[in-house]
Amino acid sequence: MTIPTIKELNPQIVRRLSRIKAFLLDVDGVLTDGSVTVTENGMENRVITMMDAESIRAAQRVGVRFGILTTHASVIVLSRAKEVGIHDVYHGMFDKAEAYREFRDLYGLRDEEIAFMGDGVLDLSVLKSVGFAAAPANAHPSARMAAHYVSRYRGGYGAVREVLTMLLRVQEDRQID
Repeated sequence: MTIPTIKELNPQIVRRLSRIKAFLLDVDGVLTDGSVTVTENGMENRVITMMDAESIRAAQRVGVRFGILTTHASVIVLSRAKEVGIHDVYHGMFDKAEAYREFRDLYGLRDEEIAFMGDGVLDLSVLKSVGFAAAPANAHPSARMAAHYVSRYRGGYGAVREVLTMLLRVQEDRQID
């Protein structure tokens, strides 16, 4: 996996990432590849890659707070979120902007201190509100247009890891200065 170094990043991206204290994620198409497998007994299965989970834990260790904003979350996704220490899960909401404002206000954060990765039309209101907006390579064109950064990777295949690695590099570099 190739991830840009700080020197390879646009200075505006570095500036935006240096302010981030919280990171919100969509699920389908971001943490997963958007596919759903249905078992014989009707249970839905989605896969969240371990490399994204490891990156979330690494960012949490340096103080980044995480939340999930999704219109639909299966029991498996909710369980997996808790396993990686994400306790702020907003699901079943078609107005993600409302959930975003609730999260922001709950923790007393400013827009520029929050990042969000989304891939679809329902993510646009949040992508346009946050200090750092990211989208996976296979996101809807409108989400890619609204993003400050479009990952080189598809949702569920390292997009989250790429952006979180960049965030960690910028945050560590900021602490050295």
